[in-house]
Amino acid sequence: MSKYNKVKILSFDWDEGNKYKNVKNHSVSNKECEELFFNKPIFFFNDIKHSKIEDRFLALGKTNDGRLLTIVFTVRNEKLRVISARDMNKKERSSYER
Repeated sequence: MSKYNKVKILSFDWDEGNKYKNVKNHSVSNKECEELFFNKPIFFFNDIKHSKIEDRFLALGKTNDGRLLTIVFTVRNEKLRVISARDMNKKERSSYER
């Protein structure tokens, strides 16, 4: 079980450093990122490999339009901060759809 399941989230953190990055790099809007966290099913995993400085997590889920996304995120001061968001790869899609 991911440590994320025990964290209380009050809002999203879209600072200037990450506000437009996912649209530019992967055509994923901030709105789509937020939708994913309110739709089911959603699966969370600890991102141990990238958690050297702070705890990072992966979320596999879908947007309101059914787009399957992988989101890497962290939690700072009860705010969810998206680090990256992209379409699921084949392996992730297979795991999600089981």
